Amino acid sequence: MELILWRHAEAEDGSPDMERALTAKGRKQAARMAEWLDRALPQHCRILVSPALRALQTAQALDRKFKTLPALAPDSGAVQVLKACHWPDSREPVLVVGHQPTLGRIAALLIAGSEQDWTLRKANICWITQKKDEQASAPSLRAILGPDLA
Repeated sequence: MELILWRHAEAEDGSPDMERALTAKGRKQAARMAEWLDRALPQHCRILVSPALRALQTAQALDRKFKTLPALAPDSGAVQVLKACHWPDSREPVLVVGHQPTLGRIAALLIAGSEQDWTLRKANICWITQKKDEQASAPSLRAILGPDLA
């Protein structure tokens, strides 16, 4: 399975939290990363997005169909998000557009074997893979990339 974690781009401060929009810089970050992802992602990729406005706006930059899931909201836990993604059993790659600290905790859980507070910077992706026939082995890190290098 391929699991791509994409943290939302830079958003405005304020409240309510769920209605924070991307800044001008955030829109540029999302567009740049979306351009790279569009080239790198397979055509058949399930895209799951947090219902927070900043995550929705980040995903919209990719210009592909996506599904909004309440299970990916800012207060979601790592295990909850992994269940929503059907890790590690999904037949197709899954792109999750979400939030810190959850995405960093997912990456730590899959790569290091325990939830830790790893940081995934705004608009960055963390691409994790695990081969179907190697489910007993640990997942591997395929890429970590930010919009400045995309």
